Amino acid sequence: MINQLLHRQPVPVDRAQHRQTRLQIPVKDWGVSSRLNSLFVAASEFGDACREFPVVFIRAGTAEDGSQQIAPIAVLGLTQEDNLYLDGPKWRARYLPALLRIYPFCIARLDDERFAICIDGAWNGVSTTEGEPLFNDDGEPAPLMTQVQQDLEVIEAEVQRTRLVGQRLLELDLLRDMRFDATLPGGANHSVDGFLTVDEAKLKALPDATLAEMHRQGLLGLIHAHWISLGNMGRLLEWHIERHAVVPPGAANTAV
Repeated sequence: MINQLLHRQPVPVDRAQHRQTRLQIPVKDWGVSSRLNSLFVAASEFGDACREFPVVFIRAGTAEDGSQQIAPIAVLGLTQEDNLYLDGPKWRARYLPALLRIYPFCIARLDDERFAICIDGAWNGVSTTEGEPLFNDDGEPAPLMTQVQQDLEVIEAEVQRTRLVGQRLLELDLLRDMRFDATLPGGANHSVDGFLTVDEAKLKALPDATLAEMHRQGLLGLIHAHWISLGNMGRLLEWHIERHAVVPPGAANTAV
């Protein structure tokens, strides 16, 4: 999954082109993510992500059959291209989402069955002299590439599973528009919209049999993690005020 604000120059890994390429991993300077104000998180990450980030849903285009797609994201900032989870080069949360843990690698899907492993050629950790090699001297994939391929296959499987979660929420008509409203010091108003949240009243109105099925599938647990995560919007507001050099926080509220 390529994110243009993160993967500035995605290049397919090629045995010939990258025979001498090395990567200085693990990533130590997360300034590369400074333009991210949100990031996809898979359903399997909700338990960890909900403790650190607001996790909401967005409309994510349409599938090949024309159906709408829904994706969960971790909200990282309150304005475009502003990642509040950075403290200089350091990631300030305890949890690092899977798509960042795998950086500088990403997937470019070729068709329904095939994908290409890419690296961000613009990352300053790409080298020919230092770091972990992509290929051995005989041209075969080095242990790093073998492990990355396995990790990316797991991530891609989780992406597909998460799409099914979004489809189910749509089928049950459980989503509604959400807006975050805050009153900044000095009286200025700041609003963030474009998100979707699970409507509690609609969930409670579902038949018991449907709720039991959702519980068995783990969907109820994901919904509750999503609701819990919304409390982190207050943290984002505090960091936003701190970063943009305004006086200590005033009143804030979330309208959902």
